[in-house]
Amino acid sequence: MKKLRTTIVIPTYNEAENLPKLVSALFSLPLDLKLLIVDDSSPDGTGRLADELAKTHPGRIEVLHRPGKMGLRSAYLNGFQKILDGDAQAVVQMDADFSHDPAKLVEMSELLKSSDVVLGSRYVPGGSVDQKWPLWRKWLSAFGNFYARSILSLPLHDVTTGYRMWRAGTLKQMPFERIQSNGYIFLVEMIYLAHCLEFKIGESPIYFADRRFGKSKMSFKIQMEAAIRIWQVLWNYRDLRKAGRLARL
Repeated sequence: MKKLRTTIVIPTYNEAENLPKLVSALFSLPLDLKLLIVDDSSPDGTGRLADELAKTHPGRIEVLHRPGKMGLRSAYLNGFQKILDGDAQAVVQMDADFSHDPAKLVEMSELLKSSDVVLGSRYVPGGSVDQKWPLWRKWLSAFGNFYARSILSLPLHDVTTGYRMWRAGTLKQMPFERIQSNGYIFLVEMIYLAHCLEFKIGESPIYFADRRFGKSKMSFKIQMEAAIRIWQVLWNYRDLRKAGRLARL
């Protein structure tokens, strides 16, 4: 069966240690892949390294340089806009730090044949988080998902995962101009919008590993901001929820 033309959007900030290894791992997969690296002027030279990798893999890697740290939301939305003008059939969101196992893309690609978007899920049977995490971190991650799912009434297991594969046609129907959240709550808002628009969402189990190199960008402040923003997301899409209820009557 013909492979989907897939482009992976990889936001980077200080990922020079991880990026060459990630590129090698991705291009070893039995998939038709291209990469769009969105770098926010990383002080460690990630952007320059990405340009070198693009020269080594002509036609398979493109680099989008941005003037500074502009946030996860704009990194992905800028990336989507660039990709959707091309011929990609599927679009992937993933981190550059190996917390998302590249090999799982093969299973996610298979599941996308019967879905509009596939989530790499830590909380479905077969999924898990890093075994070395302390109990408080495991609890915080699980509770964050439970909190968001409960408030938004999402029939999913992992709504904060950053590992996702979309049909390009699905992304083209998403009203990106409505998405307001930045940081990690952007991920929740995006899948909630897809749910409100009644796209079919699949979940594929993943093992979420701690990053191999560098420092995690997650903080308690970010998580607290996300907890507050969930309520704004619920309010901002009340019209779509109402429209969905009326359509089912």
